[in-house]
Amino acid sequence: MSKMSRLEMLKSFAEQEPQNPFNWYALALEFKELDVEKTAEYFSKLLEEFPDYLATYYQAAEFFAEIDQLSLANSIYLKGIALAEKQQSANTLRELKNSYQNFLFEYDFEDD
Repeated sequence: MSKMSRLEMLKSFAEQEPQNPFNWYALALEFKELDVEKTAEYFSKLLEEFPDYLATYYQAAEFFAEIDQLSLANSIYLKGIALAEKQQSANTLRELKNSYQNFLFEYDFEDD
């Protein structure tokens, strides 16, 4: 399946089930290599409309760090870590904390 037909299929799923966060998450990941603005739009939508969808936080924080929105990335990491603790998701918590430490080191970002 071509990337474009996969995108069309994912868009269709999102239109049919707009309350399913996975559809928007899949779109954000598909657009990551194609369109920075669309990717940012989909991750922002997820963070605003589906704040309990834990899978978003790792990918969104990494994405925003890559496009030099470091304060936003930092905030997303911290919210994701808090949510993983709240949801008692040990594996995701470990991944987020590890990625966050790498982020702080790589970008020489000051952890407040």
